[in-house]
Amino acid sequence: MKKILPALFILTFISVSKTTSAQDYKTALGIRLSTDAAVINNSVSIKHFINEKVAIEGLLAFSNPVAIGGLLEIHKPFTGTEGLKWFYGGGIYLGFDSDKTKTTGRNLMGAMGVVGLDYKFANAPLNLSLDWKPELNIIDEINFEPATIGFSARFTFGKKAAIKTE
Repeated sequence: MKKILPALFILTFISVSKTTSAQDYKTALGIRLSTDAAVINNSVSIKHFINEKVAIEGLLAFSNPVAIGGLLEIHKPFTGTEGLKWFYGGGIYLGFDSDKTKTTGRNLMGAMGVVGLDYKFANAPLNLSLDWKPELNIIDEINFEPATIGFSARFTFGKKAAIKTE
C-alpha cells in the first residue's frame, strides 16, 4: 500500500498536467489519509494561503490518539507543470492517547516537518497533495516517527490575488 499510493499520485499528476492548466486557490478543506504510525494520521485538513508562497495548514485527527496540529508551509512552483507546486515547512501538534486497557490516557506534544507536492486542478475546485510529514514526539515520551506519508484531497475556495509586476 505504501508503494501504490505514491505511484498512483504521480501517475495522476502526469496525466492531468498534460490536459489542464491550473489556477491558484486561497483556502481548501478536505481529508488527509496517512499511515497509522503518525500521531496525526487520518485527519480533516484545512489549508489557507496567507500570501502567494506561504500557507498555514490545520489538521484534526479523530482516531486514537485524538490530535490537533498546525503547519506553516512554504510553496514553490514546480518547473514545467502549471498548477503543481512543491512545499516544505514545519509545525507542532497536541494529542490525547487513551489506553483501552487502563482508565488513564496520556498527553502528547511534538514537532513535525513536511515536504510534499501540491496540485490544483484548473477546471474543478479540487486540490490534491502528497507529502512526507515526519513527527518527533517530545511529551509524554521522546519518539521519532519517520514513516508518515500522507495523501490529501481538498475542496478549494476562492482564488489568490494576482501579483502585479512593474
